[in-house]
Amino acid sequence: MQDAVDNIEAKPRFRPVPWTALESPGDVELWIEEHNLALKEHIGPNETGYGVCFTLAEGGTIHMQTSADGAIILDVDAEAEWVSPLIVAIAQAEPPQGSMWVLPDDKLIQLVMGLSSLIASSILVVGHNFGRGQRRRY
Repeated sequence: MQDAVDNIEAKPRFRPVPWTALESPGDVELWIEEHNLALKEHIGPNETGYGVCFTLAEGGTIHMQTSADGAIILDVDAEAEWVSPLIVAIAQAEPPQGSMWVLPDDKLIQLVMGLSSLIASSILVVGHNFGRGQRRRY
């Protein structure tokens, strides 16, 4: 009986979802709405560091959060730095000194469209350090 309890407790809270490429801005808007509903449903009021993590098919991950102050925060791990030229083109800005990108919210649809064909899976995340003290706005 204890094994059954341990298995229930060991079950991950969120699971990766295979990505289906989004082909139009309308597809992206629908994904954003669904993602926001999932966050409202699964994230507690006192939880922080929530967002989505994209696993890229060619390697690396990008954690993404949208903030209340109208910014898109991206944490691009070292293995995913190869995608930086795409982010530069979308943001029309120089890459940051570290791994944390801060983009204006009006770039969200372009960003997701641009990344869409590169994503293998996505997963909701909680407790990720999005570097609040280190942000530089573009």
